[in-house]
Amino acid sequence: MTPLDELTFDQNGLIPAIVQDAQTGEVLMLAYMNREALQRTIETGETWFWSRSRRQLWHKGATSGNTQRVVEVCYDCDGDALLVRVVPAGPACHTGQRSCFFRSLASKRDQ
Repeated sequence: MTPLDELTFDQNGLIPAIVQDAQTGEVLMLAYMNREALQRTIETGETWFWSRSRRQLWHKGATSGNTQRVVEVCYDCDGDALLVRVVPAGPACHTGQRSCFFRSLASKRDQ
């Protein structure tokens, strides 16, 4: 049994992957991996994901150059979510923002 066998992929064969800047702790993005994307991430040391809209694998930064070098891949206590700690080479978000989480619905500073 390998650590990959301890993971629980959903009915579509996917697992959510939270991508975090390994140096700052900032959450950069949330994407999904299937087993092949996770295996490629581990083998290449850069992030790979499964595009639910395009229904294909994608290598983060393949067209933009904004790659993410993997420092560590962790999984949660239930084995149904990943935390991928990376060193980013540019913004994570397709909008050009450093993080995909740049908008707020509410915060203590809004109150």
